Amino acid sequence: MYNKIFKNALTAIFITIILSTLTSAQITLQVGGGMGIVSPSGDYGGTTIEFYNGTKYGLETGSSFHAKARVGVLSFNVFGMVDYTTLSGEGESEPGKGKVEVSQSVISIKVGPEFHIGIPAAPVGVYFDGSVGLNTISGEVIFEGVSEVPSGTENVESESRVGFGLGGGVLLDIIPMLTIDIGIHYNWLNPFGKIYTSKVPLSHPRLDAYTSLNDDKDPLFGVTDDNFIENSRSMESMQFTLTLLFGI
Repeated sequence: MYNKIFKNALTAIFITIILSTLTSAQITLQVGGGMGIVSPSGDYGGTTIEFYNGTKYGLETGSSFHAKARVGVLSFNVFGMVDYTTLSGEGESEPGKGKVEVSQSVISIKVGPEFHIGIPAAPVGVYFDGSVGLNTISGEVIFEGVSEVPSGTENVESESRVGFGLGGGVLLDIIPMLTIDIGIHYNWLNPFGKIYTSKVPLSHPRLDAYTSLNDDKDPLFGVTDDNFIENSRSMESMQFTLTLLFGI
């Protein structure tokens, strides 16, 4: 009986301490938005010839728009971000032959911790962060005069992948309620859950390989000329962002 009373008393004291600490702590909240430049790397870049051959995605540098929120409690910061990125590329399918236009849109929902380093007596700070995100990827591909593929516009089916990112940035306090956030981040969009989609029934054997994300290798690679994706493909990007954040 006395042990139970003692445990309840300790629990009550612990809860009281936590609540009083949170009540007295300075809680900060910033929200805002901005834009950025995204440069694909790894297998995410490359040429349209590599896209046609199934080795890379053939995308070039594109743009992004985002909304961001940052919450700080007890000197610990957490951020959340919703990001919309568009990338595209165009060129030949084979040297001197055919025309390919490929594009992708990525909606990313990210969350993670931030670690800040302040500079005494200066309205400037530095931060480092990490994030986990859900990336929803869709796209479109246009073929014109390409071997073994009918000409026309095809949609790439929307798929989702869990990814992560690492980065940092500089914070400039313009006025007490306004901060400029200049960031740089490296994003891994599909480190987990790679899939090759085998469509049944087939509308067109080779065309179907382009109308899904197909970031994993074709399990039937080499069986026919239409099974041409030999290896899994990584989707990575370097992202530069400029964000205006307003304190609330």
